[in-house]
Amino acid sequence: MPGHNTSRNSSCDPLVTSHLISLYFIVLIGGLVGVISILFLLVKMNTRSVTTMAVINLVVVHSIFLLTVPFRLTYLIKETWIFGLPFCRFVSAMLHIHMYLTFLFYVVILVTRYLIFFKRKDKVEFYRKLHAVAASAGLWTLVIVIVVPLVVSRYGIHEEYNEKHCFKFHKELAYTYVKVINYMIVIFVIAIAVILLVFQVFIIMLMVQKLRHSLLSHQEFWAQLKNLFFIGVILVCFLPYQFFRIYYLNVVTHSNTCNSKIAFYNEIFLSVTAISCCDLLLFVFGGSHWFKQKIIDLWNCVLCR
Repeated sequence: MPGHNTSRNSSCDPLVTSHLISLYFIVLIGGLVGVISILFLLVKMNTRSVTTMAVINLVVVHSIFLLTVPFRLTYLIKETWIFGLPFCRFVSAMLHIHMYLTFLFYVVILVTRYLIFFKRKDKVEFYRKLHAVAASAGLWTLVIVIVVPLVVSRYGIHEEYNEKHCFKFHKELAYTYVKVINYMIVIFVIAIAVILLVFQVFIIMLMVQKLRHSLLSHQEFWAQLKNLFFIGVILVCFLPYQFFRIYYLNVVTHSNTCNSKIAFYNEIFLSVTAISCCDLLLFVFGGSHWFKQKIIDLWNCVLCR
């Protein structure tokens, strides 16, 4: 039986690893540059703001995940996992934890800005800095004490796996409760993403209608424009994986053998979610004078037509 499991596991090796190596190098470099860049901006930001605290937590999430990327690169380059199966489970689970925590903080940032828009407030903030710190500490206590240990302890434990091959835990999907949880997560993420997109499009159209000629002089417009960065990351990085996940779950759970091509595409889509680490670069870039000037020039060009 162990030999059979090992054989099935190795048959799911990615067809081409060079794509993944390039992608994770981009994630590592872009993520590090983004984290360093945003730190200079955070010094000047209001730490009582809910949005600022969400961005700070986003930096922490990205930083923790980036620490695991070199281990993935080592495995992809050497094509052998040398750090033991327990650590393989942790590194593998961290990619999923990173994706969903990032999505959570995107939702917090976007919902906060939607409240600011609809309630006509200047900002949404904690009463004191201590409250902001307590909220973040409470969240991370929950993640570190409950979420991470629970996920890692239950991740890839039902079957036997080759310790030299990592990130191949597809056989866990044969269990009904694992499949149901995956479907529930996929449906939830897609539904929330669609709702956020609808709200964002509605807000942008409302602002264009009311402030057509003076749109660019309103600070709220630039805040909503930054929202498009987060919406864009969700659409480009997260949703493709979620939609493919539906197909992948159906194929894997109804097949006794592993389709290496499907496994490869799943790994590619999952790896693309890691590009969200570069979102901090977009956040910094979106606040630059050069970017604002380009948007102003483009808008003036549209109005001239």
